[in-house]
Amino acid sequence: MSLKQASLDVDNWIKTIGVRYFDPLTNLAQLTEEVGEVARIIARRYGEQSEKESDKNKDLGEELADVIFVALCLANQTGVDIDAAFYKKMQHKTDRDKDRHKNNEKLKENLSDDGK
Repeated sequence: MSLKQASLDVDNWIKTIGVRYFDPLTNLAQLTEEVGEVARIIARRYGEQSEKESDKNKDLGEELADVIFVALCLANQTGVDIDAAFYKKMQHKTDRDKDRHKNNEKLKENLSDDGK
């Protein structure tokens, strides 16, 4: 699914099930909350914090999807073409970073023997 289609799907869901968009500031708070849930899982499951029993059943994929959903809401309600913006950003990052990461000694130090 493209970002454009995902954006349309979110808009359709909001209009048919969600009643209306929350205002942008509420959605920004919602986005922050969702990112926090992702951070909690990452910190406990992949970081050094111990994972609470109550957190072990949390689905990282679902929490990441929540972040994407709210980000798409914000894009829709502010008139951002997220598909075009994403591809523009990817081109910018490619142009800016085409050699930057390959030449970063810090990144080379962490490569395994197979280069990954």
